[in-house]
Amino acid sequence: MTVFEQGKNAKGTLTFMSQVTTEQKNNALNAVADALEKNVDVIIAANKIDLTDGKENGLNDGLLDRLMLNEERIKGIADGVRQVALLDDPCGKIISNYKKDNGLEIKKITVPIGVMGIIFEARPNVTVDAAALCLKSSNSVLLRGGKEAINSNTALSEIMRDAVESVGFPRDVIQLVHDVSRQSANDMMNMNEYLDCLIPRGGKGLIKAVVNNSTVPVIETGSGNCHIFVDESADINMAAEIIFNAKTQRISVCNACESLVIHSKIIDKALPVIAKKLKEKNVEIRGDERACTACSLVSPATEEDFYTEYLDYIISVKTVDSLDEAIEHINRCSTGHSEAIITNNDENADKFLKCIDSSSVYVNASTRFTDGGEFGLGAEIGISTQKLHARGPMGLEQLTTTKYLIYGNGQVR
Repeated sequence: MTVFEQGKNAKGTLTFMSQVTTEQKNNALNAVADALEKNVDVIIAANKIDLTDGKENGLNDGLLDRLMLNEERIKGIADGVRQVALLDDPCGKIISNYKKDNGLEIKKITVPIGVMGIIFEARPNVTVDAAALCLKSSNSVLLRGGKEAINSNTALSEIMRDAVESVGFPRDVIQLVHDVSRQSANDMMNMNEYLDCLIPRGGKGLIKAVVNNSTVPVIETGSGNCHIFVDESADINMAAEIIFNAKTQRISVCNACESLVIHSKIIDKALPVIAKKLKEKNVEIRGDERACTACSLVSPATEEDFYTEYLDYIISVKTVDSLDEAIEHINRCSTGHSEAIITNNDENADKFLKCIDSSSVYVNASTRFTDGGEFGLGAEIGISTQKLHARGPMGLEQLTTTKYLIYGNGQVR
């Protein structure tokens, strides 16, 4: 079946999805969660094929970690689906309701976007997260993962399709594109007749290709060159613990810290403590000349390092002489994802929050919290780094649009 035929089939489910009740959707989500847990062995067997192929094809440790599924991760994915079922239905909410002088009653409500297309890389959890969020928001979804996860994604999608069909839904509300060639991605970028919105989720190259080439409306989810700024008033031990968590708790994710910015007045005391902590996980530290002077564990950085999302045990360090310089550096080098300040100065914290132009900005906390589940949104469709329609973790609300309903009794203009 071609991707265009799949798009047509997805479009054909929208009348059903426009009438489905919250109870029906929750039943379908719980059926999906139960089916995932019941088929753990099937999923792990398929995933092992992908992992073996990935190692043979030279995937790095970060990508292999993103790709890997085990019983614990599958249970976590299933629990995420159940959490989505517990969330409020985002559809049918009345945003405004008013009556005109001519007697027309005008109501504005939330409605599903329609058919969502998701293009993503070696993240099989995205297959389930995206399907669950689209299901709860009454959207149909066409999923196109990378070749590295094709066996895992095939197993997951068929389990979900069987589950939703078992409770009365059309199977084609969830579809996986099995053609993982570049052509299938190009086709999805031009399926205006069938796709209402396209979301790329993956590396910088994938996102740029979709944004630059798609004629279907795109919501851009960005890569994560996330920064932590250690202010001159920072608690050094707190900074070390937060940075250690943000960098090493899971290196393969877009909310991991990739770049440190440290005030020159504290760098001689702070950087050796931070570096010693990071060396517990053998993190390579690349810094500017001042950082190399402050700590023997730091090797020289290139200018490119300050713009790099490593997804590896590597971090860059930039020295600044003021908060303003830190803000300027971060806004120039950041991908607009997540940034944090470690400080005991409330005025500096407030200025950092106001002036940093990223989707999520923290004071004295790890950037690893930028996540739909951590924000109470349930699973997420991605982290949007653009500014129109959606920004930050995209949950159910961001998968709806609006519609006006107008009630009359014979009015003409």
